[in-house]
Amino acid sequence: MKKHYTLKEKLMSVGPGMLIVGSFIGPGTVTSATRAGANHGYSLFWCVIFSVIAVIVLQGMASRLGIITQKGLAENLVDDFKETPALQKCLCWLVAISIAVGGFAYMAGDLTGTSIGISALTGISPRIIAPLWGVCILLIVSFAREAVKFLEKLLGVCVSIMAIVFVITMVVVKPDLGAVFSGIIPTIPNGGALYCISLIGTTVVPYNLYLHAASSAKTWHRPEELELARFSTNFSMVIGGVVTSAILITSATVMQGMTVSNAMDMAIQLEPTLGSFAEPFMAIGLIAAGVSSAVCTPLGVSYVFAGLFGWETNKGDKRYSITNTAVLVTGIVLAAIGWDPLALIVAAQAVNGVILPVSVGVVLYLTSRKNIMGEHRNTMLQNLLGLAVFGISLVIGINSLVSLF
Repeated sequence: MKKHYTLKEKLMSVGPGMLIVGSFIGPGTVTSATRAGANHGYSLFWCVIFSVIAVIVLQGMASRLGIITQKGLAENLVDDFKETPALQKCLCWLVAISIAVGGFAYMAGDLTGTSIGISALTGISPRIIAPLWGVCILLIVSFAREAVKFLEKLLGVCVSIMAIVFVITMVVVKPDLGAVFSGIIPTIPNGGALYCISLIGTTVVPYNLYLHAASSAKTWHRPEELELARFSTNFSMVIGGVVTSAILITSATVMQGMTVSNAMDMAIQLEPTLGSFAEPFMAIGLIAAGVSSAVCTPLGVSYVFAGLFGWETNKGDKRYSITNTAVLVTGIVLAAIGWDPLALIVAAQAVNGVILPVSVGVVLYLTSRKNIMGEHRNTMLQNLLGLAVFGISLVIGINSLVSLF
């Protein structure tokens, strides 16, 4: 007999989904949504809607795969192609390269996001703070993993408070609802391609699909618990979408036409709610969001590599540790080169959007396989939704590459 869970039981199960939301609500989301709203008003609101639908579909597939197989995405990919070693090797390296490129870009964005928050409080250039902060993160990840757990919880509270303030501010500024809903119609304004793909890339993060499959496998162990997993995914992703929408709508209402070049410019949108406290609040929020993401990014990339190539996921395996270090060092170098900090953050999210089709294809393929998922493989509707997300992300990614070059 199928078990029916109470609302309380469902709310208690949202951990894996909220982990993903905590990962993508970072400096990239705040920066991309703020600049998109300031530069293009409500016209890119449809990108947020698409991102929420995509992340619900894809993270739901990844979570279901983890529960049914009790393995991660990478491990399932390796096992499914073990009889064709050449193809298996090609696919593993394709996924590894895409995840590495996305991780390097995301790491640079995370460090830069933290640095512009610290810079706003201290006056020191982000180009100096970013590499120094990267070294601190490297030391934390290498030698103080226990301290990281406490730090992540504390910063998670800070990020949650920032998200609530954005939602309240969206209500306070009273946006033109007609104009907001006109943004649901898909259009890409002149100069908006980069912001379009960055809004998608900051929400549907490729390595989060691998992270969600793994965390779901550790949390739930029976098909009967799929209902809890679905609630966790749907509830959490909608909350993440509401926060991103609030940032874009508030920015479009308060800041449209303004030039956003630093953290203090982004704080203007919070002045209707926080007044003179808007600037320090935004700075602290960026620091908290940046730190929590910066700690997770190298570990997420290393975990995917471990699954693809059969490594141990601990410091005892030097390959795992070296990958952690490589992601951080690359992020430090990119953050220190001297690019405009906010432009670098937006570009980092855009890179994730461009490589997204690779991970979408992996998730869609594995969850549609009967020999892997059995009776819990994708339905016709799920496959159609997945193919639609894959096709749209591919078209947007190609268009963005063309517009960049």
